[in-house]
Amino acid sequence: MSAHGTQNRQVVVIGAGIAGLAAAHRLLARGAAVTVLEASDRVGGKLLPGEIAGARVDLGAESLLARRPEAVALARETGLAGSLQPPATATASIWTRGALRPMPKGHVMGVPGTASALAGVLSDEGLKRIEADAELPRTETGDDVAVGEFVAARLGREVVDRLVEPLLGGVYAGDAYRISMRSAVPQLFQAAQRHTSLTEAVRDIQAGAAAARQTGPVFMGIAGGVGRLPLAVADSVRARGGEILTRARVTELRREPAGWRVVTADRVLHADAVVVAVPAPAAAALLRAEAPAAAAELTAVEYASMALITLAYRRADVDLPEGSGFLVPPVDGRTIKASTFASQKWGWIADENPDVVVLRTSVGRYGETEILDRPDADLVDVSRHDLRAATGLDARPLDTRVTRWTDGLPQYPVGHHARVARVREHVGKLPGLAVCGAVYDGVGVPACIASAYAAVDQLDGDLGGVQELTAHPVQSLHGGAGE
Repeated sequence: MSAHGTQNRQVVVIGAGIAGLAAAHRLLARGAAVTVLEASDRVGGKLLPGEIAGARVDLGAESLLARRPEAVALARETGLAGSLQPPATATASIWTRGALRPMPKGHVMGVPGTASALAGVLSDEGLKRIEADAELPRTETGDDVAVGEFVAARLGREVVDRLVEPLLGGVYAGDAYRISMRSAVPQLFQAAQRHTSLTEAVRDIQAGAAAARQTGPVFMGIAGGVGRLPLAVADSVRARGGEILTRARVTELRREPAGWRVVTADRVLHADAVVVAVPAPAAAALLRAEAPAAAAELTAVEYASMALITLAYRRADVDLPEGSGFLVPPVDGRTIKASTFASQKWGWIADENPDVVVLRTSVGRYGETEILDRPDADLVDVSRHDLRAATGLDARPLDTRVTRWTDGLPQYPVGHHARVARVREHVGKLPGLAVCGAVYDGVGVPACIASAYAAVDQLDGDLGGVQELTAHPVQSLHGGAGE
């Protein structure tokens, strides 16, 4: 399609999560006719607005990384500029070694620039182990390495277990000792290749950030919930003439002499181009007939499941610690992995609901299935138990909501970048076909949008975006606590 691009062409987007909607939005801006097909009964994917005790809340992802431009810009383009709000507090805690402790500053995804940065969280022995980093011989990263493995070799396991693990777990619900440093913490991977000392590499990153003089909040929310974003994008897509069909599961995707044939239960569409914006298992099923090698790669991608437990209390019954919430290292043996004090983190929740306090907890990590098999009432009970132990909160909630995200987060193990490159290589051999979404270049909202834009550029014959993302995945940071 490079000769004519997407202008005046019919394009089908499969999947109406934020990646698929962003792709449709950009395609329409470039003059394409667009149909979006979504298997479920709603748009938005992992972004889900909801309500509890009369309060508007997010039941999925709750914040946007504002240091990347894509998500905030898309919100502004679709009428949400006046609703963008930074967190009301940027302080958080870590519940470890029997107490809530202030979240350390001066680290990159839990990896410190100095031992003193983790004072109060680590034991004296753990702090001394960090100091040994400066004297150790070089630890090679190779083409990729697990974050936990590399950091433990340089700084000791306590840094990984007490800080890196809960921070990465909040993003991926994964295991730090399996997660790719190259894909999940790319700036640290690159710095580690330039320096023998890991703490020196972190200080180099920090110096670069200081020199860049980045201002403004790291994260941003949306009044009424980040779940409003896909709804706004969908409205914009429809206003521009795009069609969005829900309950329209695609059962077959095949090439034709003039393009592609897309089959659902009740219709057959003919398209000049197709963007596949669905999770890896669904993408593999769609690509199996025409791109079997790409499908095989995607079939190998693993996912983690999690659940969010949202609780509403009478304000008079609640006296929480300051801050946005806390993270929980798995090594401490607790059930919940994080809690967000949503009414303290987001000013709009407190302003709209002065008599109600909203909290949420999360449970579930990669490889854990037993906890997610429990009934909703049990998940509420274990959340209340851990909240009582961490904060003293013993009141009975006004209302509770349990939201399960089965296979919600793709895992980025060592070698993930190479798998993504192979998928794109195989897909790239088929004219008029592109892929995007959380499985490729980062799980955060800006990463998904960047992936969508790169897919649209690819259809126009511009591989710059795909090449940039393949070389430099979008780092997904933790939004404070409970994200």
